[in-house]
Parts: sequence; structure tokens; C-alpha cells
Amino acid sequence: MRITGISTHVAGTPWRNLTFVQVHTDEGLTGVGEARMLSHTDALIGYLAEAEINHIKGSDPFDIEDLVHRMKYGDYGRAGEIVMSGIACVEMACWDILGKALGQPVWRLLGGKVRDKIKAYANGWYTVDLTPEAFHDAAKKVIERGYKALKFDPFGTGTMELDYAETMRAVSLVEAVRDAIGPEAELLVEMHGRFSPATAIRLAGLLAPFNPSWLEEPCPPENLKALAKVSAHTDLPIATGERIHDRIEFRELFESQAVDIIQPDVGHIGGILETRKLAATAETHYTMIAPHNVGGPVLTAANLHLAACTPNFKIQEHFNDFADSAIKGVAPGLPEVVDGYFSLPEAPGLGVELDLDALAEFPRQQANFNLFKENWHFRDPARTK
Repeated sequence: MRITGISTHVAGTPWRNLTFVQVHTDEGLTGVGEARMLSHTDALIGYLAEAEINHIKGSDPFDIEDLVHRMKYGDYGRAGEIVMSGIACVEMACWDILGKALGQPVWRLLGGKVRDKIKAYANGWYTVDLTPEAFHDAAKKVIERGYKALKFDPFGTGTMELDYAETMRAVSLVEAVRDAIGPEAELLVEMHGRFSPATAIRLAGLLAPFNPSWLEEPCPPENLKALAKVSAHTDLPIATGERIHDRIEFRELFESQAVDIIQPDVGHIGGILETRKLAATAETHYTMIAPHNVGGPVLTAANLHLAACTPNFKIQEHFNDFADSAIKGVAPGLPEVVDGYFSLPEAPGLGVELDLDALAEFPRQQANFNLFKENWHFRDPARTK
């Protein structure tokens, strides 16, 4: 079997564009992959057009290791977010082809399951006013939907510091959410790399009574010593990693002992197997993995296959029950979240099929999602300032 070419398709919503890649073969099997880029969609498509000629076309889709290695190192330049995202799309599509050819779900080909269901947490649910009452009501709806965990950023446009009024508002939002979801549900606090270490440490102390399961990206990701300072001054678990695009770059993070949960994005770090290798390294450092996922149904499916076979997997991020839920129809077949858990995909390959007619209902948007603009949490450009 040989790859005859690839095709790219973009589905858009006001706050995100999702890039889908189909890998075609001479035996009629087609696989699909996905990445969600932040303002780099054209760069990804441009890279894939060149990679199709230089590396992809004519390759055996079963030789995933070889294809990934050639795409990552064969152009000599250092691979960053664009290249690793392109690799990820093609890599997961090859796994899809492999599973279809063998009649098996991808997780069986990666060593088989270590769990029968996959815990999910909701994101994208808090598109409401920044008041305790509104967050309380929105959080209750998440629990009523069956979720047992949710994540949110209560810090508005906070950057480096957070003044007294904004600090008290953030604390009140977290308190309201904890009250709404009860003591047993997991509450995950997102910081989006906003703060200096001193501010993050101060906020960690204020939020500790509400028992968050983690603080995510308390500092910008470039300075690991700053992250280590935060970790050394709080008992709350620290999560980070969505903006690291090469598993080798996690080495210093593990050595620092500054992180408790890593959050690689399967769509930005080279795909399923690259993430599985990273998870194995994390396991040797007694570190959990909770993949970042702001993608649609194909990327979510890839995450579920990874979760099924990964012993140190913790929980899976999921937007699409609360933000753009109709996007699930672009690639039907994904299990739904029931009582807080995904069931394992059972169909061959990734278990989802791209529906180009459904995708046409989501034309590409001029999505420019800025987490530091006022009202960003609405995920609606018309409401930001």
C-alpha cells in the first residue's frame, strides 16, 4: 500500500478553525487527522503542501515511525509548532488507515486497553457574565449533563499581576463553582500562563480551600525555573505542557520536578505515537498525563485511543458538548460522554469518518482568539473589546 496524496479541509467557528487532513492510498483506504491551529492555519496548509511532495506521497502508511522521522528531521531545520502539527495530522491519519486495514481500533494496535472508560472534563462551558451567580448556574448545567469534572479560567484579562478587585472576583467565581458542583467533582483551574511566580503563588494560597485538582500553566511556559518556584511554594498539583511541541523538550521539565500532570496536545506534538512515547517517559517520573484538546471529533478520537492504552492517563479535555456542539457532526462516530466518561472507540481505525457535506456547513472564519482581551471567555469576537 502506498500513499497517493493528501487533501486538506478547514471547518470554522467564530473562535477556532479546525484543519482536517485526509491521507489517500492506492488501495482505496483513506485516513483522517486533525489539528486546531491558533492563527496559523495557512502556515500549516502550506507546510503540508510541501511535505506531501518531499515526504508523504509514495510512503507506506504502515511505516509510521519512518514517515514521522523523515518529516521531523528530513528538512534539517528544527521542527516547531507548524511542522509538528503537520506531522500529527498525517500520523493519526496513517493510524486510521492501519486500523481500517487490519479491522481493529487503534488502541488495540498500541498495546491494548488498560481501562474500560475514559474520564472527561468539560471546557468551554462558561460563556456567561463574570459573576458568581452566572458561573454557579453554568457549572450546575455541566454536572447535570453528567460530567464529574470541569475546567475554567476565572482571571479575566490578568497579566503578570492581578489587582485586589480582580483577585477577589476570581476567588468568588471559584467558590461559586465549587458550591455548584459539590465536593466530589473535580475542579480544574486554568491560568493560561498569565502570572509572575509571586502572583501565581499568592493565588494558589487563596484557591487552596476549594481543592482544585490542578493549577494549569501558572506562569508563561518559557521559563521552567519560574514554574519550579511556583511548584515549590504550593501543595496544589501543577499542570502544563500544551505549548511544548517536541517530546524531547519535556526532559528539563521532568528533571525540574516542577510538574505533576503534563498536557501535550496530540495535534501539535507529532501525533498519537509521539504522545504515547512521552507518556511512557512521564510514567518513569511518576507524572500523570492529561492531553490538551481544543479540537473537533477527529482529534478527540485520537486522544481517546491514546487514553485507552496509557497507564498514567488522568483525564481528557472536551469542549464540544458546550462550545460548537454541532461540530461533532463533521466526523460522526465519536462516543458521547455519559455519566462523565467516554466509552472506548470500537470501530476500526480512529472510528470516525469525515463528512465533507457536513463540513461545508462550517466555512472557515477569521478566528483570532485572544485570551488577553476583555470578554474573551465568551468565545465570540463580537463581544470582545
